Amino acid sequence: MRKPQTQRQWRLTVLSSLLAASLLAPVAGAAVSDQDILNDSRSTGDVVSYGMGPQAQRFSPLTRINSKNVAKLVPAWSLSFGGEKQRGQEAQPLVHDGVIYVTASYSRAYAVDARSGQKLWEYNARLPDGIMPCCDVVNRGMAIYEDLVYFGTLDARLVALDRKTGKVVWTKKLGEYKEGYSYTAAPMVVKGKIITGVSGGEFGVVGKVEARDAKTGELVWSRPVIEGHMGTLNGKDSTVTGKLNATWEGDQWKQGGGATWLGGTYDPETDTIFMGTGNPAPWNSWTRKGDNLYTASTLALNPDTGEIKWHLQTTPHDGWDFDGVNEFVPFDLKKDGKVIKAGAKADRNGFFFVADRTNGDLLGAYPFVSKITWAKGFDLKTKRPIYNEEGRPANPFDPASQGADGKGKPVFAAPSFLGGKNWMPMAYSPKTELFYVPSNEWGMDIWNEPISYKKGAAYLGAGFTIKPLYEDHIGVLRAMDPKTGKIKWEYKNPAPLWAGVMSTAGNLVFTGTPEGYLKAFDAQSGKQLWQFQTGSGIVGSPITWEMDGQQYVAVVSGWGGAVPLWGGEVAKKITHISQGGSLWVFKLSQ
Repeated sequence: MRKPQTQRQWRLTVLSSLLAASLLAPVAGAAVSDQDILNDSRSTGDVVSYGMGPQAQRFSPLTRINSKNVAKLVPAWSLSFGGEKQRGQEAQPLVHDGVIYVTASYSRAYAVDARSGQKLWEYNARLPDGIMPCCDVVNRGMAIYEDLVYFGTLDARLVALDRKTGKVVWTKKLGEYKEGYSYTAAPMVVKGKIITGVSGGEFGVVGKVEARDAKTGELVWSRPVIEGHMGTLNGKDSTVTGKLNATWEGDQWKQGGGATWLGGTYDPETDTIFMGTGNPAPWNSWTRKGDNLYTASTLALNPDTGEIKWHLQTTPHDGWDFDGVNEFVPFDLKKDGKVIKAGAKADRNGFFFVADRTNGDLLGAYPFVSKITWAKGFDLKTKRPIYNEEGRPANPFDPASQGADGKGKPVFAAPSFLGGKNWMPMAYSPKTELFYVPSNEWGMDIWNEPISYKKGAAYLGAGFTIKPLYEDHIGVLRAMDPKTGKIKWEYKNPAPLWAGVMSTAGNLVFTGTPEGYLKAFDAQSGKQLWQFQTGSGIVGSPITWEMDGQQYVAVVSGWGGAVPLWGGEVAKKITHISQGGSLWVFKLSQ
């Protein structure tokens, strides 16, 4: 029979247990400050912002893992998100004080011990039955500030959680989900404010950018992105966006689209938020004359007031669903002996844009896919495309353009509406001075048809079928020189590329593929150096950090997103890919 412990023995046992627990448990650590976020691209012990820095260059200065030893990369651990909620896993993790914060499909959030892979807490949003996400039940990640973490839900809410416990601190409504609003982007923290957009462009919602107090969630300012709508500042009307009916006819601006569904970037040098806007509504461009500002654009916003400083509309009078939401990445352009404060965007429409980030002047517009049918190029002075009028879907109201079914005759357009580059973020390396762009080679048969607006219903006025351009590949990872627009190297992939990209000072570029592989390439030559099969398609964004003297790489695995839902003939080719939901962490073998 076991003898009872003495008081001294009992104290020693308790102390030993507490010591063991303290060694295993993550340290709560200091709160995340504004300065921590601004330094994120230079710090190596954590990742506290979406894009690995507010500029979203997705570059790490770490070199422990490099092109000479990356072949020794092995899994440290893997965590399954569990349950039956698989679908697309498009998140980028965050790391702070030994804890990984990551989101998953169906508006779930997790905190995980970065050393062991042990789940610390999980939050599941209670979603109503009537949510209407257009492109899968994805979530792209969190923001972190002081002792809170933030993420959005599919019913268009912003949730603030205690980062230590996962308990809800506050929740705010971003839009009415019954009207088609949703939210899938990672929020952004700028000067103590949480910056958000909205999803729902296919339902005729009106895109907007909003700033909330990070501590309370109270609205500071709101900026609708469609001309004619009133902005607010500190609870009062501020200014009208643009000028009423300047580029819209009648009341069309009231359901103008322009969803800000991908989130933005921030440049502290110019104190500017850059936010992309989506397609005008409806898709059928014959129903709405004019440029339809500010859809399919990049907007430069004052972070204190939400006022628009300048805009660059990359597809005026869009008729192909070429959302302009893709990230505008600030960088220093070294050209002709000068350093220009520039920014770059690889657009859905197939052009790689380089602009002066102080005023929006267009410096270059270069094709980054092999086939573009809607435009012949761009006039840099006017900042307007040189349209190929035969490339616009036909007018369904013109008898000469109608088919037997009363719809407009189809045209073949490239890229497809899923874009030369869709949501998946590119990376920039200040070391190589190259952008690494995940792109896809596909086109579409597209036709227009009559449509009328009904609140909460799809508002397209178009039909389509997506087709691959080549038999042997769809996805292409390209290294682009922003000075010349030339492609230095490219990697062709059989399935579409739908994952984010990361570059490092170790001469490496990482990205994932739908076939399930996380891959590493030589940043200078494009040679593939390593790959690992995660068991499901990768459509998330990789990160890297150092901890306990080692460098780690993490990525979320889980096939889904828009391609299997909207991909037409492309989707039929990749039905064999398994769904999943897991977080993988890698390190060098010892």
